[in-house]
Order: sequence, then structure tokens, then C-alpha cells
Amino acid sequence: MSDDAVILRWQTVEYEGFEIHIAPSLKDDSERYTYIGYVCHPGADPKLPGHTVPFHADGEESFKTLDDATYEAVHVGKSIVEGTHPDLSVLSLVTSGV
Repeated sequence: MSDDAVILRWQTVEYEGFEIHIAPSLKDDSERYTYIGYVCHPGADPKLPGHTVPFHADGEESFKTLDDATYEAVHVGKSIVEGTHPDLSVLSLVTSGV
């Protein structure tokens, strides 16, 4: 995400003992949306290394509405928690004890 992206507001969803934090945003100079987010244990400090599993929309992926971007971000966060995401996992959070 570029420095020009406007984050609309951070949102938190509790899911299976973890928190999914997402921030949908307007995509660079367009009317489409994207997102960033991270998964962590409740109360974790996201500024500390190893306390989160960050994620974001892939490459040029964008969404027509804010609701679509929000839905997809939550879905991706849940797949990380469930262990079904192809590349990301909460295993490091569980085994490190943070």
C-alpha cells in the first residue's frame, strides 16, 4: 500500500481466541478499496516484533465497495487463525507464547 492510501478506520474482530485487526482503505487515486491487517493474541502490542501475523490484499487486488474489502480482510484473517491460509499461520504466535 502506498503512502497515498487513506486508511478509513481500524476495526477489530475477535475470533477463536485471537483478534483480527483490519483497516480498509481507498486504493491510490481511485474509487476502489484495499486492506491491510494483522492477527494477534488479545492485548498483544503490535509494535513488538513477533507479536502479530500481518497480511494485506495481494498485489493489484482491489474491491468495488468498502464492505467488500472489509469482508475479504476478515475472511483472510479467519483463514490465518484456522490454519487454512496457504502462506500464513498463527503457529509462531502460539509457539512463542506471545
